[in-house]
This record gives sequence, structure tokens and C-alpha cells, in this order.
Amino acid sequence: MNTGHRGNPDAGSTNPISWWNQAANRLEGWIGHDLIAASARLAVAAIFLFSARTKVEGVLTITDSTIALFEDEYKVPLLSPEFAAHMATYAEHLFPLLLVLGLCTRLSALALLGMTAVIQIFVYPGAWPTHLIWAVAMLYLIGRGGGRLSLDRVFGLR
Repeated sequence: MNTGHRGNPDAGSTNPISWWNQAANRLEGWIGHDLIAASARLAVAAIFLFSARTKVEGVLTITDSTIALFEDEYKVPLLSPEFAAHMATYAEHLFPLLLVLGLCTRLSALALLGMTAVIQIFVYPGAWPTHLIWAVAMLYLIGRGGGRLSLDRVFGLR
């Protein structure tokens, strides 16, 4: 049996499967959980924060057009348009900020996943391919956490 380089039986092999496995091992080393988690946190945060900024004037003054949007287009059942507009806008500011910091990553991703589900079911059911991409990133964060480049790690939060 070829023990190859450093005890790796695939090292130096010309077998296509061995070559492929070596390449996969290198990629796993270069693109680990920490890079994926940081990228997912920033991507999800950007989506929701950019949306949030369209709903306000100044720091957090919700615009009349935002209320109208929740009255006419974003008709969420059981919630008044005013309440839904305020809650969505605050959530779209708070949870992305927490994601960028990597603080309460799992909770923040879970909250935004819930918001995505509401958007998918009640507001834009035809946008499922986009929402599915968002959901995958959030599910990754919920399952694996924010990684080493996060305040969760600094504070010892899982």
C-alpha cells in the first residue's frame, strides 16, 4: 500500500479519486467554517439592513410610505399595519447588526429566518428561490454558529 506523503495513502497517487479527495481536503482547509460563517452573517445582514434603511428617515423614524406599504402590499394577518411596520423595521435593524457583530448569531439568524418565512408565505410567495438562498445561509448559522470571528466566541456563547 502506498503510504505517500506524511502517512496520507492518497498522496502522490495518480488515481482520479485520490486526486479529487486531496483537492477537497485542501479546499476544506482553506474555506473552513469561520470564513463561511462570517460570509453568511454579512450577506444576510446586508439583505435585511438595506431593506430596513428604505423604511425610515433619519435614524429610526418610520415613514408614512412604509406604513402604506404594510397596509397595501405587505398584508400580514393578525397584525395592524402600523404594528407590523414598526416591528419589521426594528427587527431589520437589530438582528442584522447583531449578525455583523457575531453576537447572538443563532438567535438573530432564527429571528430573520422567521421573518423570511412570513415574507415567503404572506407577502411574496413567488420569490421562493431567493428566500431559499437566504434560508440556507440562516440555517447554516443557526446550526453551526457565528465562528471564531464573532463576539459569540469572545463571550463564550454557543
